Amino acid sequence: MFYNIDMDPLERLKLLSQHMEIEADNPTDCRAAIFGKNQADIPITEAVMPNGQKIKLLKTMQTSACERNCYYCPFRAGRDLRRATFKPDDLAATFLRLYQAKVVEGIFLSSGIIGGGVKTQDKMLDTADILRNKLHYKGYIHLKIMPGIEKDQLEQAMQLASRISVNLEAPNSTHLHKLAPKKVFLEELLQPLIWAEQIRSQKSPHRSWNRRWPSSATQFVVGAVGESDLELVAVSEKLFSQHKLKRIFYSTFNPLRDTPLEHYPAENPLRSHRLYQSSYLIRDYGFSLEDMPFSPQGFLPLDKDPKLAWAEQHLSWQPVEVNLADQHELIRIPGIGLKSAQTIIQARRSGKIKDISQLKRIGINSKKAAAFILLDGRQPAWQAQLL
Repeated sequence: MFYNIDMDPLERLKLLSQHMEIEADNPTDCRAAIFGKNQADIPITEAVMPNGQKIKLLKTMQTSACERNCYYCPFRAGRDLRRATFKPDDLAATFLRLYQAKVVEGIFLSSGIIGGGVKTQDKMLDTADILRNKLHYKGYIHLKIMPGIEKDQLEQAMQLASRISVNLEAPNSTHLHKLAPKKVFLEELLQPLIWAEQIRSQKSPHRSWNRRWPSSATQFVVGAVGESDLELVAVSEKLFSQHKLKRIFYSTFNPLRDTPLEHYPAENPLRSHRLYQSSYLIRDYGFSLEDMPFSPQGFLPLDKDPKLAWAEQHLSWQPVEVNLADQHELIRIPGIGLKSAQTIIQARRSGKIKDISQLKRIGINSKKAAAFILLDGRQPAWQAQLL
């Protein structure tokens, strides 16, 4: 049911944002005095941008009504839940007021599906178009892409958004059917990600709001239907390499009342953390699927990060000479990242690095690195204490 007639815009935002745990961290609440005497809290999410900067996002939906019956979703059809909706002009105007009052800095717009993905996407596109071309908003818009949309709609979304995302939810059709039986993995979900990379590679972005194509992202539900880490990491590697996704999110499954999976056990959030770490190693550090330390059952270890597990298998008996290693070799050492590898290379121009204290002074996590390095042909004196 809809409960949006004569409902205060702030109340609708609160209602639409309930239970949304999509692609962001550190939820916070902010007061919105600009809405007059209604002083209720607005759900604001502090998200991390691709450049590492944080941004306050209004996470909301065009509508929380939905005709789909995804088994894990709080907004699934038939669930006893108070729902609400926004018309495009109302949502755009409400967001802009929050933005002008400096309550938020950007918007993450998703939606339940009513009347099919094409019709729902049109409503979301209308909202984004009003923001960009009528209200002249130049900030961050993350647009969720609905299942089964048309390619022209996707291109329009890319012309309006700062980022687009499609929730694949599962690593393949078999697992998706257990999560969302009315969704089709290839035609409805993966296809828009394929189109997005085709558009980026074949068309000029001159008609886009900032003359650049937006990045693409996706999200998986972790731990609901028996998928392995190997399955998730394998499809993630393909998404990074073949479809140029910038970010993959791993949402830890937690059962919800009045859903078919309500009696399933919650997943350990540390598992999602390890999946994030593995995806960064593949995306940024040159690791491959074969480098990941999977168990025979296809799972990553929970007791240590995958980079450390790899190093213990490959570097413990063949430590890396810090004074000779190139960037690719350096970033495989625990405690050394992309920036710190460059710092080491720059420091070597002034002479050899002979002591672990030199690494500490230039910001290297020497405790993590010590077991896997040589300094001018010698292992750090206190390496054995760390093993």
